[in-house]
Amino acid sequence: MSKNIEIDKLDRQILSMLMNNAKMAYTEIAKKLYVSGGTIHVRMKKLEDAGIVQGYNLSVDHTELGFDVSAFLGIYLDKSSLYDQVARELDKIPEIVAAHYTTGLYNIFARVICKDTNHLRMVLNDKIQKIEGIQRTETFISLQESINRPISILDQDEQIE
Repeated sequence: MSKNIEIDKLDRQILSMLMNNAKMAYTEIAKKLYVSGGTIHVRMKKLEDAGIVQGYNLSVDHTELGFDVSAFLGIYLDKSSLYDQVARELDKIPEIVAAHYTTGLYNIFARVICKDTNHLRMVLNDKIQKIEGIQRTETFISLQESINRPISILDQDEQIE
């Protein structure tokens, strides 16, 4: 978690650039922001230590790897108090790539990626539905992802040329 550190314009600009291209070299960022590479390195270390930067991820097109079905699951629990227990069990299922404790209709909203609809059916029937505490699920298959981008964290006057 954040250790009450001050995040300034330079920190936000560094983060914004890396959120859009995690492969960007610190030297390239430094050049664009008119600071030294060492400054970028020190700032990133500070942001990592504070828990603001939590890791680095590689974004891949899962369909190119044979995983053609992306689905969202609305999960109803027997009791809300079972959330932690159920979340631990869901975490053991590799096809579940994200899960959120939510307000509204569902207790948990999860994203599942599978090879095909038979694989999805197997994950639902043989893995998810067998978790104690899950009352039922509702499945929504994604036909196309239209938007997938990082949040914009820069104010209008902080935009990078």
